[in-house]
Amino acid sequence: MNVSLSDEYLSKQKLLILAPHADDEAFGCAGTIAKIKNAGGKVYVMVLTVGDLDHYNSEYGHVSGSTRAKEFDDVANYLKIDDYEIVFHDTEKHMRLDSMPRRDLIHIIEKSSKLALDRISPTMVAIPAISYNQDHVAVFYAGFTACRAHDPSVKSYPQTVLAYDNPTLSWNVDHDKFRPNFYIDISNYLDNKIKALSLHKTQLRHSPHHLSIENMEYLARVRGHEISVEAAEGYMCYRFIL
Repeated sequence: MNVSLSDEYLSKQKLLILAPHADDEAFGCAGTIAKIKNAGGKVYVMVLTVGDLDHYNSEYGHVSGSTRAKEFDDVANYLKIDDYEIVFHDTEKHMRLDSMPRRDLIHIIEKSSKLALDRISPTMVAIPAISYNQDHVAVFYAGFTACRAHDPSVKSYPQTVLAYDNPTLSWNVDHDKFRPNFYIDISNYLDNKIKALSLHKTQLRHSPHHLSIENMEYLARVRGHEISVEAAEGYMCYRFIL
């Protein structure tokens, strides 16, 4: 069997994705998840919160937290994610992570949750890019701090730290906040990404909305064309150690 260098590298990785909400893991990383799993690596997803929410949408106006959790469970099973958790299952915290003291959020990510860095020692961590969404900003800064370097003889830390893409990033006061410099070719896994997104059906919108399946395929192909492949997922790399 012909194994590429990238597959050999990915087969040794243990990726932890920090998702502010159920669906962020699929919008940003579903193709990467499928590629790492196919290569033999491990993937874990920590969703910080799900809860009831009213949408500006006639088809799914009110969406319950239990519905969001079930959709995420279906995605996790479809992508064969090794383990996953939802930290907060309550509407009071949903879309209000920015109201939590950052130190408390760091403690959850670093130490106390089932998939905390101290418990699973991931080699790679993917955090949400900074956007207008206050929960994404809160998880970015808490995750970034939790991934800080340490004396490896005392405490392990991830060798690769990435911020992942999101279709809402075009509405940003500072467009330089997300400039991809790390790409994963998902040409063979675009169908997996589209299928995973389709399972988050209450979060999708009809084309030409930026949260439509059509737009997500366009975005994956644009990221791919930036590196001359059929489809890719783009990341900002904050640390990469070999």
